[in-house]
Amino acid sequence: MSATQAALTQLLPLAGDTFDKNKVTPGILGFIVFAALAVGVWALMKSMNRHMGRVDFEEAPDPAAPTTPAPKPTA
Repeated sequence: MSATQAALTQLLPLAGDTFDKNKVTPGILGFIVFAALAVGVWALMKSMNRHMGRVDFEEAPDPAAPTTPAPKPTA
């Protein structure tokens, strides 16, 4: 048996007396993790919006469309 397993088997019965099993909440750690994920998603969306604004896309002409000849310059 490892040291962590031994510690858990000794501490687990103590935890059963202090926690109400009907009132389990995520607590402050759950809030911090959720807030960090929300900030990360917000930063990624802001970065994506900035990068998409820099894209200069020009669509290629359709090869099946009829082409009109360019007018000849008169000089």
